[in-house]
Amino acid sequence: MDGIWLDFERPLLELEKKIEELKATSHNGIGPELDRLTREAEKLKKKIFSNLNRWQRVQLARHPQRPYSMDIIERIAEDFIELHGDRYFRGDPAIIAGIGIIGPHRIAIVAQQKGRTTKERIYRNFGQPHPEGYRKALRIMKLGAKFGLPVLSLVDTPGAYPGVGAEERGQAEAIARNLKEMAVLPVPIVIVVLGEGGSGGALAIAVGDRIYMLEYAIYSVISPEGCASILWRDSSKAPEAAEALKLTAEDLLHFGVIDDIIKEPEGGAHRDWDATAARIKTKVIEAFDELKRLPIDELIQKRVEKFRQMTPKSD
Repeated sequence: MDGIWLDFERPLLELEKKIEELKATSHNGIGPELDRLTREAEKLKKKIFSNLNRWQRVQLARHPQRPYSMDIIERIAEDFIELHGDRYFRGDPAIIAGIGIIGPHRIAIVAQQKGRTTKERIYRNFGQPHPEGYRKALRIMKLGAKFGLPVLSLVDTPGAYPGVGAEERGQAEAIARNLKEMAVLPVPIVIVVLGEGGSGGALAIAVGDRIYMLEYAIYSVISPEGCASILWRDSSKAPEAAEALKLTAEDLLHFGVIDDIIKEPEGGAHRDWDATAARIKTKVIEAFDELKRLPIDELIQKRVEKFRQMTPKSD
């Protein structure tokens, strides 16, 4: 209950405060009232979250209390060992990469990581990778392929860092190379979009055999604010842009861009990190169980065809 509340969540605030207060008391006779308020809160929660518009889903995808990649890795992977550096320039804290175990599978993991505090956000560059981050990710994916380890990629970025230094060090080339190399990487690749899937910055680690999104994640060629600034010269029209972009998990499943949606706990992933991680883990294990049975040539062919067949669909 504590923490940051989005505007459309606020009707729940008073109800949940009352419920917590009742739970903290030991007076007789509070049972019926507690049950009534609990039922009322659950009913209101269902009403709110079954009628979210696209802009509200954008807000949920960016929720500051939403679990980030490292929160999920800590809950689904055993013996995770993080590896650093791209062997060319430096490390990039906006990208986490390493080796771990999920269920019966030893895998390579690459992920984009945001920061929660001001200090962490600066350190992680607000989840916006530099080219060396993408090169690090590719190095770990190739290392995994060398030893026959499948790859799990967790996507959560507003986009690749657009600074001068990043461009000077080959941001576009680094993204393009990842797309090329991932398309033919000789191991299974599973992608999960956790929060924001922003433009080429997300796609650079999102070419895979199975692509999943959390229920309230978003995935788009541009942010709503960026789209509004281009179309209307007014970033305040971001809610209208979000509707036009069709960037929700349901939209992307309809267009054939993703393979399935991972349901979030009622009220959003930020309300229950453990349940969210458990659902991701189950989906990832199922995908790897299936994909590891395919011959490598067939696996790569299906992956390439998957992206070739992505064409615009009418509403």
